Amino acid sequence: MAEREVGRVNALWRYPVKSMAGESLQNVNVGWHGLAGDRRWAFIRAGMERSGFPWLTIREAPELWRYQPYFTDPDNVEGSQTLVKTPDGSELEVADPALAARFGDGVRVMKQYSGIFDVMPLSLLSVQSVEGLSDLVDLPLTATRFRPNILIDAPGEAFQEDGWPGSVIRIGGLRFRADQRDKRCALINVDPASLDNDPRVLRTVAKEREARLGIYGTVVEPGAIAVGDPVFLEDSA
Repeated sequence: MAEREVGRVNALWRYPVKSMAGESLQNVNVGWHGLAGDRRWAFIRAGMERSGFPWLTIREAPELWRYQPYFTDPDNVEGSQTLVKTPDGSELEVADPALAARFGDGVRVMKQYSGIFDVMPLSLLSVQSVEGLSDLVDLPLTATRFRPNILIDAPGEAFQEDGWPGSVIRIGGLRFRADQRDKRCALINVDPASLDNDPRVLRTVAKEREARLGIYGTVVEPGAIAVGDPVFLEDSA
């Protein structure tokens, strides 16, 4: 099968707890449900259990960006404890009721044992698309604002990944199908460093990009990936 190189992995992140800070990685194993340990926990808002979107996210609680989850055994995340470093420097086990209590009465945590708390297992974005959107918004945006799993350096024009859905992407030992462009929400208005909320970001993505930036994908063949790996687009023809 023919393939062409479209870039290299610039950075990798996993998010042990939905909407909390990401964990920067140099390498990681990717299974059928995405990066090992990615988005396995999520907090549920009080009284929203039966709604279509019960999760507590950065939209409702921007301070979630300041909470840093990590695994006690990074080499065995599925069998590891998940701890969360709080903004005041204390550390709590993710299921400790004292952690949920910080986000309001009735908030509780849930673990996903077979899958992830998100639309699809993988998200990919290019450095060039972040730069292109920065120009459109006239703000110095960072990739972390958009919470990708895989950030790639794809030399050339911005937004190249718009044309990849339907193709298979190979990185290291991983092959995954680019399924759809990533539809964005108000979460991207929040700056991860300052927590400032700037509605121009989503407004511009909605107006100029049909509210989409980056792509979602599902795993075709699990495997290990690392920063610096070349990224290949397979040509099924």
